[in-house]
Amino acid sequence: MKHIIKFITRFVSRQTMQRFAIFFLRIIGFFMRGKKITDPISGKSYRKLLPYGRQEVRKNALAPHSASLERHRVIWLYLQAETTIFREPTKFLHIAPEYCFLKKFKKMPNIDYITGDWDSPWADMKLDVRALPFDDNTFDAAMCNHVFEHVDDDRLAMSEFYRVLKPGGWAIFQVPIRWDKTTFEDPSITDPRERERLFGQSDHVRYYGADYSDRLKEAGFKVTIEDYASKLGDEKIKKYALLRDEKIVFCEKL
Repeated sequence: MKHIIKFITRFVSRQTMQRFAIFFLRIIGFFMRGKKITDPISGKSYRKLLPYGRQEVRKNALAPHSASLERHRVIWLYLQAETTIFREPTKFLHIAPEYCFLKKFKKMPNIDYITGDWDSPWADMKLDVRALPFDDNTFDAAMCNHVFEHVDDDRLAMSEFYRVLKPGGWAIFQVPIRWDKTTFEDPSITDPRERERLFGQSDHVRYYGADYSDRLKEAGFKVTIEDYASKLGDEKIKKYALLRDEKIVFCEKL
């Protein structure tokens, strides 16, 4: 199973998996029911989750019914506890929308939900994050996860998000990151294999480090790095199958 998962996640695009895998994941999920791990997004519980990973396959990573990964589950818990998105009227921009969140947000009557991406099968609009097609001060909140590492001019994209957020608005911008290093990028590296070796994936153009927040601050944001999974404690980390070192990058336009 481990080798099959590694092959699929390495050579099959996430877009293809998103289009065709959900039906089969739900069938698999039926046989994985239990009480050991709960997916807070779907509310379903399992005896274990599916393995997932590109370079290193992680156990108990992928929840079958929602297709959520560890980062999605911790974001959901953070949104519930630390924001008002589920309670107050919110104009919400979601770039590269994750399947596990889509139906949940669309069903919420208080959320004016707009999704966009360059090639996602789930997005409402095709757009470029370096030139968002929205007026200044449009959105109360935004989320854009695991996108900036694909974008050549990430600083321009960050400034675009700042522009379209209202004063007092907030955003979550998760990226693959090594907190013990500084950001590494080299535009001259174009070979897919070399990019995968250095940046973690063949279509990545950098690997972010602890200075990631500096780029967001340059765009104008107040940045809070919340060590949220660790804050939840061991019991909830096990219950929801989270990664202990997953931090939330919370940005505010003051």
